Amino acid sequence: MQELIEYLVRELVDDPDGVRIEPVEDDGYTVYQVHVAPADLGKVIGRRGRIANALRVVAKAAGLRNRARASVEIIS
Repeated sequence: MQELIEYLVRELVDDPDGVRIEPVEDDGYTVYQVHVAPADLGKVIGRRGRIANALRVVAKAAGLRNRARASVEIIS
């Protein structure tokens, strides 16, 4: 799932080398912390957070497929 999120975020930003994803696991729940360059933060969040919410929906759907709980957190 980390590869899927990384692929999607790298396609959105101007600096794909600045993208870093850290999975943080806690009690069967995984939070994928997405680190991007400060200049690309707006592109990953989108207007009114629509892109960020879409990333969370994709992560949740992929997690359901693997019977795992997941979420995405965007950090600059």
